[in-house]
Amino acid sequence: MSQQEPPKIEFPCANYPVKVIGLCEDDYLDVVLSIVRKHAPECGDDNIKEKESSQGRFRSVTLYITATGVDQLECLHKDLMAHEYIRMVI
Repeated sequence: MSQQEPPKIEFPCANYPVKVIGLCEDDYLDVVLSIVRKHAPECGDDNIKEKESSQGRFRSVTLYITATGVDQLECLHKDLMAHEYIRMVI
């Protein structure tokens, strides 16, 4: 049985989902958006989903960007993970 390769992304890729999970702080969404917009300035406020964990300790934010390439996604991931609030980027 051969191993299946993950699907390849064709760039530019509109509506590319980015999910960011971090600490539930008052300015969490503002922090996430400021970092994301550095790499994807077109990211708007209209299609953002927020969800708080059951105990209120963590918050996830899912937003959609136009992914322009692997470099953009790697830099975005690196900058998000460098922030003290953020625990995971999917």
